[in-house]
Amino acid sequence: MKVYDYLMGRRAKAHLHMTLIDPDRQSPSDAAMVAREAARAGTDAFMVGGSTGVTASEVDATVQAIKATGDVPVILFPSSASGLSSHADAVYFMTLLNSRDPRLIVGEQARAAKTIRSWGLETISMAYLIVEPGMRAGEIGRAEPIPRDVPEAAVEYALVAEMFGLQLVYLEAGSGAPEPVPPEMVRQVRAAVKIPVIVGGGIRTATAAVELARAGADIIVTGTVVERERDALREIVQAVKAA
Repeated sequence: MKVYDYLMGRRAKAHLHMTLIDPDRQSPSDAAMVAREAARAGTDAFMVGGSTGVTASEVDATVQAIKATGDVPVILFPSSASGLSSHADAVYFMTLLNSRDPRLIVGEQARAAKTIRSWGLETISMAYLIVEPGMRAGEIGRAEPIPRDVPEAAVEYALVAEMFGLQLVYLEAGSGAPEPVPPEMVRQVRAAVKIPVIVGGGIRTATAAVELARAGADIIVTGTVVERERDALREIVQAVKAA
């Protein structure tokens, strides 16, 4: 079964949670330890990526270490064509629509396409949208962050994504953001499009995760909290599933 179909099947029963693991922030063995705990908590998939400057060998080692812990799907979340691994189950083939840099809208994707096809790696097409404050993701992506108080701008980009035929739209406040994406923005995007909505960045509590899920997020992503507060991860996953 394709990863996308697997996820949509699970989404039909409950909201989804994904755990973001950055190869640049821990060793493969530490990543495996995080993966075991996240899997026990009930996470639905692992996303591997996030940093610039990560080598393909580092991504490979992290993906293989995570996959050795069980059968939870591993999806690549690359910041560039160098963040790929043939050992993953799928890759987010994503475009940063609100970037000022064509390289991140389509350039890196062009560099990666032949390799991905040669590996037979499943692609899950996704619009990646940076929302204020954006944090490091916004800086690296040379983004023009969507203002928090202008949900209409997020709706416009989300409609573009759907009309382009992309499978997902991701609203990203940035790792370590002081606050998550505003629930009202999520609510308006959800009302405007039929494709699944992912929300990540700044989600540190079960309360925040539930608010976003109830606003319309199909998938909640947490990363930093996984590295620092394992008990919070369990609470967040359980709350998302029950939302």
